Amino acid sequence: MSASSKPKVALYWCASCGGCEETVVDLAEDILGLVEMVDIVLWPVAMDFKYKEIQAMADQSITATLLNGAIRSTEQEEMAHLLRRKSQVLIAYGSCAVSGGIPGLANQFSLEQILKFNYEQAPTLVNEARTRPQLRFREDGREVSLPALHQVVRSLDQVVEVDYYVPGCPPTPKLTKAALGALLEGKLPPKGSVLAPDVALCDECPRKQTRPADLSFSQFKRPHQLLADPELCFLAQGVVCLGPATRSGCGSQCAAGNMPCTGCFGPTSRVRDQGLKILSALCANIASKEESEINRVLEGVPDPIGTFYRYGLAKSLLRRKVDLPAADEKLEHGTPPSGGSSRRNVDSPAALGPEAGV
Repeated sequence: MSASSKPKVALYWCASCGGCEETVVDLAEDILGLVEMVDIVLWPVAMDFKYKEIQAMADQSITATLLNGAIRSTEQEEMAHLLRRKSQVLIAYGSCAVSGGIPGLANQFSLEQILKFNYEQAPTLVNEARTRPQLRFREDGREVSLPALHQVVRSLDQVVEVDYYVPGCPPTPKLTKAALGALLEGKLPPKGSVLAPDVALCDECPRKQTRPADLSFSQFKRPHQLLADPELCFLAQGVVCLGPATRSGCGSQCAAGNMPCTGCFGPTSRVRDQGLKILSALCANIASKEESEINRVLEGVPDPIGTFYRYGLAKSLLRRKVDLPAADEKLEHGTPPSGGSSRRNVDSPAALGPEAGV
């Protein structure tokens, strides 16, 4: 098959760690078959491509783009819009693109707090001049620029329309292969679908037979505070596990490694807010009804946001609200806008992906 007749596929990353890129490589010998079947027109992490080459392509000429990573910078937002315009199918690939992921935890803080800590207050930092990255720098008639950071981290579908979702931190090679197979064979489900089983992780967990019918918590333990029984349900051992509120499809890899689920596959279609789902389930089963004792038990979860919203804060009901200055209002990072009325609504229900149920 000639390159011109092959389906064109793009892979791109935004605010992410690179794990999703490794998953594609982890297809092992299957990646050779993929390369034979498609024409990879963009994959910056693996090959040399230029943005201008994508800009020059006809709209809708890319069969599918797998975009991983959240949207934090102006460059990432620009690329999301460009790839949406050039692609017939846009897939949010991995937790960061699907729901904000780990980068979304930054939404607990303002951009100014983040920049001030990293460039002025970090304990290992030596920066007496309190220098921060500048968006523009001119010298000898030349100018270089950096992307601006937006005030909040957003999931991909809070920026552009997304056709399909492949969850996971990172998605498994098995799910990746299945998604690409469905794409190439023309067997994709209805638009907006999550390409992973729509059942809770507990359904495939090898420990499910040991989960008590009636849970009762007198203490919450963190994984490093005990030598967990490798055969017993984590919840039965008092360890917070997000399996009951998390979509399956990962193969229970964390449980197989004797670690509880942290929720990277996100919720099933019947859950609107993954963090609230598991939080309500755990709190309802605290043994004591005395406030002081309940508070003592909850001290066993010292980082509730990081525990219950590790991958989904950007799309949760706790997400930051709308009336924040757009990045293009800022002359430099950390400098308040001098005027103007440009505002970017990052929390409109119309900007969010489909959410169903409670």
